Amino acid sequence: MNDIHIKGVHEAFFVPTVNFDSKTGICELEGESYLEETIKFYTPLFAWINEYTETIKGPLHFNFKLSYFNTSSSKCLVDILDMLKKYQKEGGDVEVNWYYDDSEEELEEVEDFILETGLDINIIPISEEQK
Repeated sequence: MNDIHIKGVHEAFFVPTVNFDSKTGICELEGESYLEETIKFYTPLFAWINEYTETIKGPLHFNFKLSYFNTSSSKCLVDILDMLKKYQKEGGDVEVNWYYDDSEEELEEVEDFILETGLDINIIPISEEQK
C-alpha cells in the first residue's frame, strides 16, 4: 500500500499538506483547504482510508491541523470522520486529534463535527509557542 504525501500550496486556491503513512497509521492534514475541485482532491484520501481499513486493519491516528477550510472541504472532512467512526465501530483502533488556533469559531466547528459524527475527537489548542 502506498503512502500519500502532498505538499501544501498557497496560490489562488489553498491545498493542505497531506501525510498518510501506511506503516505507522499516522495521518495528517495540515494548513488550509480551499480548493477548486474539492471532491477530486479528497477522493484519493477516501480511497486510501478504505484500503487501509480493509487490508491493513491497523491503528489509525489522525491529526487535523487545519487553520482554515471552506464549506466543500468541511463536507469532505465529515466524510473522513464518518469513515473513521465506521472503522472504530467495526473494532478498529482510532484516535483523532484536532489542533486549533484557540479561536471560539474554530472550536465550535470541531464540536459540530463531534455532534454530527459521534466520533471522539481530542481537541487540542495550539499555543503561541507551538506556531
